[in-house]
Amino acid sequence: MSNLREELKYKIIENLNLEDLSVEDIGNNDLLFGDDIGLDSIDALEIIVLLEKDYGIKITDPKQGKEIFESIETIAQFIEKNQ
Repeated sequence: MSNLREELKYKIIENLNLEDLSVEDIGNNDLLFGDDIGLDSIDALEIIVLLEKDYGIKITDPKQGKEIFESIETIAQFIEKNQ
C-alpha cells in the first residue's frame, strides 16, 4: 500500500469537493481539522463513510475517530493496521 496516502488525499479531495486543493497541497502530517486543511464535522462524517465503503473500516468510538482523523498519516496507519 505504498500509494495509500496519495490515494487517501485524492479520495478526500474528490468526496469532499475540495476543488481549491490538490494532492500536492496536503502534507501527510497536515492537520485535517483546524488551521492546515480546515475540515469540519460534516467532512468527518463523509470520511467515515468513505473508509467504510472503500476500505471496510468501521469507526464506532468518537474519541477514536478524533485520533484517527488527525492527518492523512494517522488515517493511513489505521487502515494498514485494521484492514
